[in-house]
Amino acid sequence: MTDLQCGRYRLTMKGENFRPLVMGVLNVTPDSFSDGGLHATLDLAITHAENMIAEGADIIDIGGESTRPGSPAVPEEEELRRVMPVIYALRDCGKPISLDTRRPMVMRAAIDAGIDMINDIEGFRSAGALSAVSDSDCALCIMHMQGDPQTMQQEPRYADVVAEVSAFLEERIAAAKVAGIAANRLCIDPGFGFGKTLAHNLALLAQIGKIQSDLQMPLLAGLSRKSMIGQITGKPLEQRMVGSVAAALLAAINGARILRVHDVAETVDALKIWQAAEQTTQKNIKTE
Repeated sequence: MTDLQCGRYRLTMKGENFRPLVMGVLNVTPDSFSDGGLHATLDLAITHAENMIAEGADIIDIGGESTRPGSPAVPEEEELRRVMPVIYALRDCGKPISLDTRRPMVMRAAIDAGIDMINDIEGFRSAGALSAVSDSDCALCIMHMQGDPQTMQQEPRYADVVAEVSAFLEERIAAAKVAGIAANRLCIDPGFGFGKTLAHNLALLAQIGKIQSDLQMPLLAGLSRKSMIGQITGKPLEQRMVGSVAAALLAAINGARILRVHDVAETVDALKIWQAAEQTTQKNIKTE
């Protein structure tokens, strides 16, 4: 598993002192499931991004279209209107900037503006998506989703969720390589909550290490504040921070290389505690 080529940055994905990278969520939408409307103006978006960077975020992920279950599609002109000013404002913030989009036209505009990563919930399946990104040096996050945001949580079914998600990701990795995209530009996301029941999500969470090892790609885990956290804890959306941090930490322990989160400071603190304990354990093993 190589370092990840991420636009202007080369991100280390392993090493003795490596800790998973924290991707801070910056939704500039009026209707995202967790923070819709909170950062919908340029000033609010910039302030929130700066705060997340101060809290320890390694990557900022901008989203201009809500993909919560049942959400309607947003016209690409509206998506561009929402995200482009934010990309221009943050591209020199000192951290890689990612864009969460599934539209080739938006991908091209973002790449021209200097984006470092494209994070596509559809796994770059749209006509023209791979050709839109192939000539750039931005990283690509290939995600699995069963169905689409309007229908994905209507009785999702799998014979073997881990095998089927892995097979999909393997096929999309192969398609990217055929399109001339270098392997070191790719990472994968099993798509927690995107066409999965709680049982499916837990099975994937337990097998993060296997999926990552089998596909030889760094894995991104996005569990923050999702319905699975609410189902397990019984907590409403606004009270899912602790559960989200616990899930992110478990994903890290299981091998995830990037954690996509809303609660940056809390996740960074949890990772520091885990990393300190792990380093102490390893030192003790070496001296025995």
